[in-house]
Amino acid sequence: MPMSERSIFAADAITEETRAFNARLAEALAQAPPTHEQEPAAIRAAREQGGGPFGPIVKLEQARERTLEVGGRSVPARLLVPDRVEGVYLYLHGGGWVLGTADSQDPALWETATRANVAVVSVEYRLAPEHPYPAGPDDCERAALWLAERARSEFGTDRLVIGGGSAGGHLAAVTLLRMRDRHGFSGFAAANLVFGVYDLSMTPSQRQGRDAPLIPTATMEWFYRHFIGDRDPRDPDVSPLFADLRGLPPALFTVGTLDPLLDDSLFMYERWRAAGNEGELAVYPGGIHGFIAMPIAIGREATERQNGFIAAAVARRTAVAGG
Repeated sequence: MPMSERSIFAADAITEETRAFNARLAEALAQAPPTHEQEPAAIRAAREQGGGPFGPIVKLEQARERTLEVGGRSVPARLLVPDRVEGVYLYLHGGGWVLGTADSQDPALWETATRANVAVVSVEYRLAPEHPYPAGPDDCERAALWLAERARSEFGTDRLVIGGGSAGGHLAAVTLLRMRDRHGFSGFAAANLVFGVYDLSMTPSQRQGRDAPLIPTATMEWFYRHFIGDRDPRDPDVSPLFADLRGLPPALFTVGTLDPLLDDSLFMYERWRAAGNEGELAVYPGGIHGFIAMPIAIGREATERQNGFIAAAVARRTAVAGG
């Protein structure tokens, strides 16, 4: 019997597997200093050497590096192109605009590429604090422009989907808005927005997440200081929750019930729909931030739904183009 919306948020909706994994992860994280007590460069170096909560970075031989030349600037990217290409997925990695790399999720992106028949373009946007706002969003906008101009000649298709997780979900939403407002472009068929952060002035769940794993309130504040400094956090280009959301593509919002960014997805989904756009909301009981990368059933379930959503968006765009 399908779980009711109310029961999704109940404590007994969390499976024993998820509960046990969350407990083991919390114990492991307690042995290391929290992100907000470290320097960005040190965290990056440790992750490159295989440290961090998700272990060594796996880089696939199927991936290749590419420089996207657009608007007089070069934006590095990592491409994963399967044998069959029916669309292109512009992927923006997470990491609080401070951490993360384009090559840090090759296996997951290759799975998306082969399951959804899309070429994946993972953007190596500039990171704060060395390159604070608007550097990262500018690079993502340029990558989107490159695709708008070159997708068909490069990949044989102009069926585009955009997405990302955490800060990448934020950047995907910002990029859609910039492409609409600055370039009159509405060619993205869908948006895959995974536990994104859409309000940098902090939603209630962010403020209440003082003891949350991975991104407690203090860590979110640390990210914001590095990324936007003293800029108005409710500027729509900073916090897309406050933007005019009309005329955007269908979106899938994915989040776990124990994620401090829960409210960001709940609020953004409702505003997305209220603006007249199509939207789906997938909430997973017991999911903490980053749960889709974790070896638990809800992570696999969420990943399968996202890949299916991307594949369906490409197929829907194909039908429209062929009709």
